[in-house]
Amino acid sequence: MTAPPTTVDTAATAADDGGTAVGVRPVSVARAYRFELVKLVSQWRVRLLVLVCWIAPALFVAAVSEQSTLPSDTLFGRWMHATGWAGPLVVLGFAGSWALPLLTSLVAGDVFAAEDRLGTWRHLLVAVRSHRRIFAAKALASLTVILLLVVGLTASGVVGGLAAVGNHPLVGLDGHLLSPSSAAGNVLLAWTCALAPTLALAAIGLLGSVVLGRSPMGLLLPALVALAMQLAQLLPLPVAVRLALPGYAFIAWNGLFTSPAQVGPLLIGIAVSLVWAVAATALAYLLFLRRDFTNLTNDGSGRRAITVGLLPLAGLLAVTVAVVAVATPSTGSGIDRNKLQRSVATAFGHLYRMQTEQLNRPAVTEAQLRVTAACDKSDGHVAAKGAGNDWRCVVTWHLPGVQAPGTAVYQLDVTSDGRFVADGDGPKEVNGYFLVRSPTGDAPNPLWQFDGNVELLHATSKG
Repeated sequence: MTAPPTTVDTAATAADDGGTAVGVRPVSVARAYRFELVKLVSQWRVRLLVLVCWIAPALFVAAVSEQSTLPSDTLFGRWMHATGWAGPLVVLGFAGSWALPLLTSLVAGDVFAAEDRLGTWRHLLVAVRSHRRIFAAKALASLTVILLLVVGLTASGVVGGLAAVGNHPLVGLDGHLLSPSSAAGNVLLAWTCALAPTLALAAIGLLGSVVLGRSPMGLLLPALVALAMQLAQLLPLPVAVRLALPGYAFIAWNGLFTSPAQVGPLLIGIAVSLVWAVAATALAYLLFLRRDFTNLTNDGSGRRAITVGLLPLAGLLAVTVAVVAVATPSTGSGIDRNKLQRSVATAFGHLYRMQTEQLNRPAVTEAQLRVTAACDKSDGHVAAKGAGNDWRCVVTWHLPGVQAPGTAVYQLDVTSDGRFVADGDGPKEVNGYFLVRSPTGDAPNPLWQFDGNVELLHATSKG
Protein backbone atom coordinates (compact mmCIF):
# COMPACT_ATOMS: atom_id res chain seq x y z
CA MET A 1 0.00 0.00 0.00
CA THR A 2 1.34 3.43 -0.99
CA ALA A 3 1.85 5.93 1.79
CA PRO A 4 -0.28 9.11 1.64
CA PRO A 5 1.51 12.23 0.39
CA THR A 6 3.09 14.42 3.01
CA THR A 7 2.57 18.13 3.37
CA VAL A 8 5.97 18.78 1.81
CA ASP A 9 5.15 16.63 -1.24
CA THR A 10 1.83 18.42 -1.68
CA ALA A 11 3.50 21.82 -1.49
CA ALA A 12 6.20 20.78 -3.96
CA THR A 13 3.62 19.45 -6.42
CA ALA A 14 1.59 22.62 -6.21
CA ALA A 15 4.70 24.73 -6.66
CA ASP A 16 5.69 22.69 -9.71
CA ASP A 17 2.30 23.54 -11.22
CA GLY A 18 2.93 27.25 -10.75
CA GLY A 19 0.47 27.61 -7.91
CA THR A 20 0.42 27.18 -4.16
CA ALA A 21 -0.57 24.31 -1.93
CA VAL A 22 -4.05 24.30 -0.45
CA GLY A 23 -3.92 25.82 3.02
CA VAL A 24 -0.24 26.73 2.70
CA ARG A 25 0.65 30.41 2.49
CA PRO A 26 3.49 31.43 0.13
CA VAL A 27 6.52 33.21 1.53
CA SER A 28 6.43 36.98 0.97
CA VAL A 29 8.61 38.56 -1.71
CA ALA A 30 10.44 40.62 0.91
CA ARG A 31 11.41 37.54 2.90
CA ALA A 32 12.42 35.61 -0.20
CA TYR A 33 14.43 38.64 -1.37
CA ARG A 34 16.36 38.79 1.91
CA PHE A 35 17.05 35.07 1.64
CA GLU A 36 18.35 35.37 -1.95
CA LEU A 37 20.42 38.43 -1.08
CA VAL A 38 22.08 36.59 1.79
CA LYS A 39 22.78 33.66 -0.53
CA LEU A 40 24.45 35.95 -3.05
CA VAL A 41 26.50 37.93 -0.56
CA SER A 42 27.66 34.75 1.20
CA GLN A 43 29.41 33.57 -1.98
CA TRP A 44 33.15 34.20 -1.90
CA ARG A 45 33.06 35.26 -5.55
CA VAL A 46 30.53 38.03 -4.89
CA ARG A 47 32.38 39.20 -1.79
CA LEU A 48 35.58 39.41 -3.78
CA LEU A 49 33.83 41.42 -6.51
CA VAL A 50 32.47 43.87 -3.94
CA LEU A 51 35.91 44.27 -2.39
CA VAL A 52 37.58 44.82 -5.76
CA CYS A 53 34.97 47.34 -6.94
CA TRP A 54 35.28 49.41 -3.78
CA ILE A 55 39.10 49.42 -3.64
CA ALA A 56 40.69 48.77 -7.04
CA PRO A 57 39.51 51.94 -8.89
CA ALA A 58 40.90 54.21 -6.17
CA LEU A 59 44.26 52.46 -6.23
CA PHE A 60 44.34 52.52 -10.04
CA VAL A 61 43.46 56.21 -10.35
CA ALA A 62 45.88 57.24 -7.61
CA ALA A 63 48.70 55.18 -9.13
CA VAL A 64 48.17 56.40 -12.71
CA SER A 65 47.86 60.02 -11.57
CA GLU A 66 51.36 59.80 -10.09
CA GLN A 67 52.92 58.44 -13.29
CA SER A 68 54.80 60.61 -15.78
CA THR A 69 52.92 59.09 -18.72
CA LEU A 70 49.14 59.07 -18.89
CA PRO A 71 46.61 56.93 -20.82
CA SER A 72 46.07 59.70 -23.38
CA ASP A 73 44.38 57.27 -25.77
CA THR A 74 41.56 56.94 -23.21
CA LEU A 75 38.88 59.58 -22.98
CA PHE A 76 39.89 62.18 -20.31
CA GLY A 77 43.07 60.20 -19.62
CA ARG A 78 45.28 63.13 -20.68
CA TRP A 79 43.77 65.28 -17.87
CA MET A 80 44.45 62.90 -14.96
CA HIS A 81 47.34 65.11 -13.77
CA ALA A 82 45.15 68.21 -13.84
CA THR A 83 42.05 67.19 -11.88
CA GLY A 84 40.72 64.39 -9.74
CA TRP A 85 37.49 64.31 -11.77
CA ALA A 86 39.22 62.81 -14.81
CA GLY A 87 40.01 59.56 -12.97
CA PRO A 88 36.42 58.34 -12.42
CA LEU A 89 35.66 59.05 -16.10
CA VAL A 90 38.61 56.90 -17.17
CA VAL A 91 37.26 54.18 -14.87
CA LEU A 92 33.80 54.61 -16.42
CA GLY A 93 35.22 54.15 -19.91
CA PHE A 94 36.90 50.90 -18.85
CA ALA A 95 33.88 49.74 -16.85
CA GLY A 96 31.47 50.23 -19.75
CA SER A 97 33.68 48.19 -22.06
CA TRP A 98 34.77 45.36 -19.76
CA ALA A 99 34.02 45.55 -16.04
CA LEU A 100 30.23 46.03 -16.03
CA PRO A 101 29.51 43.31 -18.65
CA LEU A 102 31.67 40.91 -16.65
CA LEU A 103 29.99 41.84 -13.37
CA THR A 104 26.50 41.33 -14.78
CA SER A 105 27.59 37.94 -16.13
CA LEU A 106 28.92 36.78 -12.77
CA VAL A 107 25.88 37.97 -10.82
CA ALA A 108 22.71 38.02 -12.97
CA GLY A 109 23.97 35.38 -15.39
CA ASP A 110 24.37 32.85 -12.59
CA VAL A 111 21.49 33.61 -10.25
CA PHE A 112 19.16 30.92 -11.67
CA ALA A 113 21.80 28.59 -13.11
CA ALA A 114 23.33 28.13 -9.64
CA GLU A 115 20.19 26.28 -8.52
CA ASP A 116 20.54 23.96 -11.52
CA ARG A 117 24.15 23.17 -10.69
CA LEU A 118 23.38 22.48 -7.04
CA GLY A 119 20.10 20.68 -7.70
CA THR A 120 18.22 22.79 -5.14
CA TRP A 121 15.17 23.87 -7.12
CA ARG A 122 12.81 21.44 -5.37
CA HIS A 123 13.89 22.62 -1.93
CA LEU A 124 13.47 26.28 -2.94
CA LEU A 125 10.04 25.66 -4.43
CA VAL A 126 8.89 23.88 -1.29
CA ALA A 127 10.18 26.72 0.89
CA VAL A 128 8.79 29.67 -1.12
CA ARG A 129 5.81 27.93 -2.84
CA SER A 130 5.55 30.46 -5.69
CA HIS A 131 7.35 30.66 -9.03
CA ARG A 132 6.56 34.35 -9.34
CA ARG A 133 7.98 35.25 -5.96
CA ILE A 134 11.12 33.23 -6.54
CA PHE A 135 11.75 35.05 -9.80
CA ALA A 136 11.10 38.47 -8.24
CA ALA A 137 13.35 37.70 -5.27
CA LYS A 138 16.23 36.49 -7.42
CA ALA A 139 15.94 39.37 -9.89
CA LEU A 140 15.82 41.98 -7.11
CA ALA A 141 18.70 40.39 -5.20
CA SER A 142 20.94 40.32 -8.28
CA LEU A 143 19.96 43.92 -9.08
CA THR A 144 20.88 44.99 -5.55
CA VAL A 145 24.31 43.40 -5.76
CA ILE A 146 24.95 44.94 -9.19
CA LEU A 147 23.97 48.40 -7.90
CA LEU A 148 26.31 47.90 -4.95
CA LEU A 149 29.14 47.09 -7.34
CA VAL A 150 28.42 50.13 -9.56
CA VAL A 151 28.26 52.46 -6.55
CA GLY A 152 31.58 51.02 -5.39
CA LEU A 153 33.23 51.68 -8.76
CA THR A 154 31.91 55.25 -8.77
CA ALA A 155 32.81 56.13 -5.19
CA SER A 156 36.23 54.48 -5.36
CA GLY A 157 37.18 56.28 -8.59
CA VAL A 158 36.08 59.65 -7.22
CA VAL A 159 37.84 59.22 -3.88
CA GLY A 160 41.05 58.02 -5.56
CA GLY A 161 41.09 60.92 -8.02
CA LEU A 162 40.37 63.63 -5.46
CA ALA A 163 42.86 62.21 -2.97
CA ALA A 164 45.65 61.92 -5.54
CA VAL A 165 45.13 65.10 -7.59
CA GLY A 166 42.54 67.32 -5.96
CA ASN A 167 39.26 69.08 -6.68
CA HIS A 168 40.21 71.12 -9.76
CA PRO A 169 38.31 72.20 -12.89
CA LEU A 170 37.90 69.66 -15.71
CA VAL A 171 38.45 70.36 -19.40
CA GLY A 172 35.43 69.24 -21.41
CA LEU A 173 35.39 67.54 -24.79
CA ASP A 174 34.98 70.87 -26.57
CA GLY A 175 37.78 72.51 -24.61
CA HIS A 176 35.58 74.51 -22.24
CA LEU A 177 36.42 74.46 -18.55
CA LEU A 178 33.99 72.91 -16.08
CA SER A 179 34.10 74.18 -12.52
CA PRO A 180 34.72 71.54 -9.82
CA SER A 181 31.03 71.54 -8.85
CA SER A 182 29.90 71.19 -12.47
CA ALA A 183 32.48 68.46 -13.06
CA ALA A 184 31.25 66.59 -9.96
CA GLY A 185 27.63 66.77 -11.09
CA ASN A 186 28.43 65.62 -14.61
CA VAL A 187 30.62 62.74 -13.41
CA LEU A 188 27.87 61.44 -11.14
CA LEU A 189 25.28 61.92 -13.89
CA ALA A 190 27.47 60.01 -16.36
CA TRP A 191 27.74 57.07 -13.97
CA THR A 192 23.99 57.21 -13.36
CA CYS A 193 23.33 57.08 -17.11
CA ALA A 194 25.58 54.01 -17.34
CA LEU A 195 23.10 52.17 -15.12
CA ALA A 196 20.63 51.88 -18.02
CA PRO A 197 22.84 49.68 -20.26
CA THR A 198 23.99 47.82 -17.15
CA LEU A 199 20.36 46.93 -16.42
CA ALA A 200 19.94 45.78 -20.02
CA LEU A 201 22.93 43.45 -19.72
CA ALA A 202 21.68 42.22 -16.33
CA ALA A 203 18.29 41.40 -17.87
CA ILE A 204 20.02 39.52 -20.69
CA GLY A 205 21.94 37.65 -17.99
CA LEU A 206 18.68 36.69 -16.26
CA LEU A 207 17.29 35.45 -19.57
CA GLY A 208 20.38 33.38 -20.31
CA SER A 209 20.40 31.94 -16.81
CA VAL A 210 16.76 30.84 -17.15
CA VAL A 211 16.93 29.54 -20.72
CA LEU A 212 20.30 27.80 -20.70
CA GLY A 213 20.19 26.25 -17.26
CA ARG A 214 23.52 24.72 -16.20
CA SER A 215 25.12 25.51 -19.55
CA PRO A 216 28.09 27.88 -19.14
CA MET A 217 26.80 29.91 -22.08
CA GLY A 218 24.18 31.42 -19.79
CA LEU A 219 26.92 32.76 -17.55
CA LEU A 220 28.85 34.20 -20.49
CA LEU A 221 25.88 35.68 -22.36
CA PRO A 222 26.02 39.32 -21.08
CA ALA A 223 29.76 39.52 -21.69
CA LEU A 224 29.40 38.06 -25.19
CA VAL A 225 26.56 40.46 -26.03
CA ALA A 226 28.64 43.41 -24.77
CA LEU A 227 31.62 42.27 -26.84
CA ALA A 228 29.44 41.99 -29.94
CA MET A 229 28.13 45.52 -29.38
CA GLN A 230 31.66 46.87 -29.00
CA LEU A 231 32.68 45.26 -32.27
CA ALA A 232 29.57 46.67 -33.93
CA GLN A 233 30.46 50.19 -32.76
CA LEU A 234 33.76 49.90 -34.62
CA LEU A 235 31.97 49.28 -37.91
CA PRO A 236 30.72 52.07 -40.22
CA LEU A 237 27.09 51.49 -39.26
CA PRO A 238 24.28 54.00 -39.83
CA VAL A 239 23.52 56.12 -36.79
CA ALA A 240 20.09 54.53 -36.39
CA VAL A 241 21.64 51.08 -35.95
CA ARG A 242 24.33 52.42 -33.63
CA LEU A 243 21.83 54.13 -31.32
CA ALA A 244 19.49 51.11 -31.32
CA LEU A 245 22.10 48.91 -29.65
CA PRO A 246 21.38 48.58 -25.90
CA GLY A 247 24.97 49.42 -24.95
CA TYR A 248 25.21 52.79 -26.71
CA ALA A 249 24.67 54.71 -23.47
CA PHE A 250 28.08 53.36 -22.35
CA ILE A 251 29.48 55.69 -25.04
CA ALA A 252 26.95 58.53 -25.25
CA TRP A 253 27.66 59.87 -21.74
CA ASN A 254 30.59 61.83 -23.19
CA GLY A 255 28.01 64.24 -24.65
CA LEU A 256 27.50 65.58 -21.11
CA PHE A 257 30.96 67.17 -21.28
CA THR A 258 30.32 69.59 -24.15
CA SER A 259 28.65 72.99 -24.10
CA PRO A 260 25.81 72.81 -24.87
CA ALA A 261 25.49 69.19 -23.78
CA GLN A 262 24.85 66.65 -26.55
CA VAL A 263 21.98 64.90 -24.81
CA GLY A 264 20.03 63.64 -27.83
CA PRO A 265 22.04 60.44 -28.44
CA LEU A 266 22.33 59.87 -24.68
CA LEU A 267 18.58 60.04 -24.08
CA ILE A 268 17.92 57.69 -26.99
CA GLY A 269 20.59 55.29 -25.72
CA ILE A 270 19.06 55.28 -22.22
CA ALA A 271 15.55 54.72 -23.56
CA VAL A 272 16.70 51.83 -25.77
CA SER A 273 18.60 50.25 -22.87
CA LEU A 274 15.57 50.42 -20.58
CA VAL A 275 13.32 48.91 -23.27
CA TRP A 276 15.79 46.03 -23.65
CA ALA A 277 15.94 45.61 -19.87
CA VAL A 278 12.15 45.35 -19.59
CA ALA A 279 11.81 43.06 -22.62
CA ALA A 280 14.57 40.63 -21.60
CA THR A 281 13.30 40.50 -18.01
CA ALA A 282 9.74 39.83 -19.20
CA LEU A 283 10.96 37.01 -21.45
CA ALA A 284 12.93 35.49 -18.60
CA TYR A 285 9.90 35.74 -16.31
CA LEU A 286 7.51 34.07 -18.76
CA LEU A 287 9.96 31.27 -19.50
CA PHE A 288 10.63 30.70 -15.81
CA LEU A 289 6.90 30.29 -15.12
CA ARG A 290 6.64 27.68 -17.90
CA ARG A 291 9.71 25.70 -16.89
CA ASP A 292 9.48 21.99 -16.06
CA PHE A 293 11.21 21.64 -12.69
CA THR A 294 10.82 17.86 -12.67
CA ASN A 295 13.83 17.67 -15.02
CA LEU A 296 16.76 17.74 -12.60
CA THR A 297 19.40 17.73 -15.36
CA ASN A 298 18.21 20.76 -17.32
CA ASP A 299 21.12 22.04 -19.39
CA GLY A 300 19.07 24.27 -21.64
CA SER A 301 18.04 23.69 -25.22
CA GLY A 302 19.77 25.25 -28.19
CA ARG A 303 16.58 25.36 -30.24
CA ARG A 304 14.62 26.77 -27.32
CA ALA A 305 17.27 29.42 -26.69
CA ILE A 306 17.00 30.57 -30.30
CA THR A 307 13.22 30.55 -30.60
CA VAL A 308 12.30 32.08 -27.25
CA GLY A 309 15.43 34.08 -26.46
CA LEU A 310 17.35 35.17 -29.54
CA LEU A 311 14.53 35.73 -32.04
CA PRO A 312 12.43 38.07 -29.82
CA LEU A 313 15.50 40.19 -29.04
CA ALA A 314 16.48 40.27 -32.71
CA GLY A 315 12.96 41.46 -33.48
CA LEU A 316 13.28 44.12 -30.77
CA LEU A 317 16.52 45.33 -32.36
CA ALA A 318 14.83 45.63 -35.75
CA VAL A 319 11.95 47.60 -34.23
CA THR A 320 14.23 50.00 -32.35
CA VAL A 321 16.32 50.58 -35.49
CA ALA A 322 13.17 51.44 -37.43
CA VAL A 323 11.85 53.74 -34.69
CA VAL A 324 15.14 55.64 -34.35
CA ALA A 325 15.48 55.95 -38.14
CA VAL A 326 11.97 57.40 -38.43
CA ALA A 327 12.25 59.68 -35.39
CA THR A 328 15.64 61.16 -36.36
CA PRO A 329 17.41 61.92 -39.65
CA SER A 330 20.06 59.32 -38.91
CA THR A 331 20.44 57.09 -41.95
CA GLY A 332 24.07 58.08 -42.60
CA SER A 333 27.29 57.99 -40.59
CA GLY A 334 26.50 61.27 -38.82
CA ILE A 335 30.04 62.55 -39.46
CA ASP A 336 30.62 65.20 -42.13
CA ARG A 337 32.96 68.09 -42.91
CA ASN A 338 30.78 70.89 -41.53
CA LYS A 339 30.17 69.29 -38.16
CA LEU A 340 33.81 68.33 -37.75
CA GLN A 341 34.96 71.85 -38.64
CA ARG A 342 32.62 73.36 -36.05
CA SER A 343 33.79 70.95 -33.35
CA VAL A 344 37.50 71.51 -34.05
CA ALA A 345 37.12 75.30 -34.18
CA THR A 346 35.14 75.39 -30.93
CA ALA A 347 37.63 73.21 -29.06
CA PHE A 348 40.61 75.17 -30.41
CA GLY A 349 39.07 78.48 -29.33
CA HIS A 350 38.53 77.28 -25.75
CA LEU A 351 41.97 75.70 -25.47
CA TYR A 352 43.73 78.72 -27.03
CA ARG A 353 42.37 80.88 -24.23
CA MET A 354 43.61 78.31 -21.70
CA GLN A 355 47.05 78.36 -23.26
CA THR A 356 47.05 82.17 -23.27
CA GLU A 357 46.32 82.23 -19.54
CA GLN A 358 48.98 79.62 -18.76
CA LEU A 359 51.63 81.55 -20.76
CA ASN A 360 50.63 84.85 -19.08
CA ARG A 361 49.74 86.50 -22.36
CA PRO A 362 47.09 89.24 -22.74
CA ALA A 363 43.62 87.79 -22.38
CA VAL A 364 41.52 87.35 -25.49
CA THR A 365 37.90 86.35 -26.02
CA GLU A 366 36.59 83.76 -28.42
CA ALA A 367 34.67 86.45 -30.27
CA GLN A 368 37.97 88.23 -30.90
CA LEU A 369 39.69 85.03 -32.01
CA ARG A 370 37.04 84.22 -34.66
CA VAL A 371 38.37 80.70 -35.00
CA THR A 372 37.50 78.75 -38.14
CA ALA A 373 38.62 75.34 -39.40
CA ALA A 374 38.92 73.90 -42.91
CA CYS A 375 39.00 70.10 -43.00
CA ASP A 376 39.34 67.51 -45.72
CA LYS A 377 39.75 63.74 -45.88
CA SER A 378 42.57 61.92 -47.67
CA ASP A 379 43.76 65.24 -49.17
CA GLY A 380 40.41 65.67 -50.90
CA HIS A 381 40.60 62.39 -52.81
CA VAL A 382 37.51 60.96 -51.08
CA ALA A 383 34.24 62.43 -49.87
CA ALA A 384 34.70 64.48 -46.71
CA LYS A 385 32.47 62.38 -44.46
CA GLY A 386 32.65 59.34 -42.25
CA ALA A 387 35.20 58.04 -39.76
CA GLY A 388 38.90 57.60 -40.46
CA ASN A 389 42.40 58.58 -39.39
CA ASP A 390 43.02 60.52 -42.62
CA TRP A 391 41.30 63.78 -41.70
CA ARG A 392 43.37 66.98 -41.85
CA CYS A 393 42.21 70.36 -40.53
CA VAL A 394 43.76 73.82 -40.90
CA VAL A 395 42.66 76.12 -38.07
CA THR A 396 42.70 79.89 -38.55
CA TRP A 397 42.31 82.54 -35.85
CA HIS A 398 42.81 86.28 -35.35
CA LEU A 399 44.41 88.27 -32.56
CA PRO A 400 43.49 91.87 -31.66
CA GLY A 401 45.92 94.35 -33.20
CA VAL A 402 47.52 91.73 -35.47
CA GLN A 403 46.80 92.05 -39.17
CA ALA A 404 47.80 88.56 -40.35
CA PRO A 405 45.72 85.60 -39.09
CA GLY A 406 47.37 82.68 -37.35
CA THR A 407 47.13 79.15 -38.72
CA ALA A 408 47.78 75.70 -37.28
CA VAL A 409 47.48 72.21 -38.77
CA TYR A 410 45.97 69.16 -37.11
CA GLN A 411 45.83 65.51 -38.11
CA LEU A 412 42.59 63.93 -36.91
CA ASP A 413 41.62 60.36 -36.10
CA VAL A 414 37.81 60.24 -36.09
CA THR A 415 36.08 57.10 -34.79
CA SER A 416 32.67 55.82 -35.89
CA ASP A 417 30.98 57.00 -32.69
CA GLY A 418 31.94 60.64 -33.36
CA ARG A 419 34.91 60.94 -31.03
CA PHE A 420 38.10 62.38 -32.50
CA VAL A 421 41.66 63.01 -31.40
CA ALA A 422 43.38 66.07 -32.89
CA ASP A 423 47.18 65.85 -33.08
CA GLY A 424 49.06 69.12 -33.58
CA ASP A 425 51.18 69.26 -36.73
CA GLY A 426 52.67 72.74 -36.41
CA PRO A 427 53.67 75.40 -36.03
CA LYS A 428 55.55 74.08 -33.02
CA GLU A 429 55.17 77.23 -30.92
CA VAL A 430 51.37 76.96 -31.22
CA ASN A 431 50.40 73.28 -31.19
CA GLY A 432 53.70 71.48 -30.81
CA TYR A 433 54.81 69.62 -27.69
CA PHE A 434 56.16 71.77 -24.88
CA LEU A 435 55.46 72.13 -21.18
CA VAL A 436 53.50 75.04 -19.76
CA ARG A 437 52.92 76.10 -16.18
CA SER A 438 49.52 75.15 -14.76
CA PRO A 439 47.99 75.41 -11.26
CA THR A 440 48.79 71.73 -10.71
CA GLY A 441 52.36 71.90 -12.10
CA ASP A 442 53.97 71.59 -15.51
CA ALA A 443 51.65 70.12 -18.14
CA PRO A 444 51.82 69.52 -21.91
CA ASN A 445 50.69 72.33 -24.18
CA PRO A 446 46.85 72.06 -24.22
CA LEU A 447 46.81 72.72 -27.98
CA TRP A 448 49.24 69.88 -28.74
CA GLN A 449 46.66 67.08 -28.60
CA PHE A 450 43.02 67.26 -27.62
CA ASP A 451 39.87 65.14 -27.70
CA GLY A 452 36.62 66.21 -29.26
CA ASN A 453 33.19 64.89 -30.07
CA VAL A 454 30.87 65.24 -33.07
CA GLU A 455 27.16 64.97 -32.28
CA LEU A 456 25.92 62.33 -34.67
CA LEU A 457 22.29 63.45 -34.61
CA HIS A 458 22.85 67.18 -35.10
CA ALA A 459 22.31 68.19 -38.77
CA THR A 460 23.10 64.64 -39.81
CA SER A 461 23.90 64.22 -43.45
CA LYS A 462 22.89 61.19 -45.46
CA GLY A 463 26.47 60.23 -46.12
